[in-house]
Amino acid sequence: MNPNDCRVVSNFIVPDQKDEPITLYGDDLQTRSFCDVDDLIKGMLRPMDSPKDLVGSVNIGNPSEVAMIDLDERVLRLTYSRPMLSLLPPPNDGPCRRHPDITVARDQPGRALLVVLGDGLRETIPYFRKAMTTRLS
Repeated sequence: MNPNDCRVVSNFIVPDQKDEPITLYGDDLQTRSFCDVDDLIKGMLRPMDSPKDLVGSVNIGNPSEVAMIDLDERVLRLTYSRPMLSLLPPPNDGPCRRHPDITVARDQPGRALLVVLGDGLRETIPYFRKAMTTRLS
């Protein structure tokens, strides 16, 4: 993942590593659901191995919602940083909640999320530190 790709997780980790404020939009209670890339790939491959009677869409992801302020607190705890927040109005087209319905995927044999958010962040933060150091050298 590119540190400058403007995804939620990178938007929380990268500014913190640069000693810049982390921007929160709206009341900071908007939620998102995070799915580790390993779980995402497994979730895409599993329907391909399913019986032929599985027809239609299979939504994959993580049904657990995390408030943006909670994500910020987790990142700050893991990076041992002091919070610097910049609060801006919410974007006009930004959803307040993101919560996938993974009923079909969950009903497939062997479907389980294996990577919890905290573990994923513990792997992602060093990745971004290294990516940012490589880009700066």
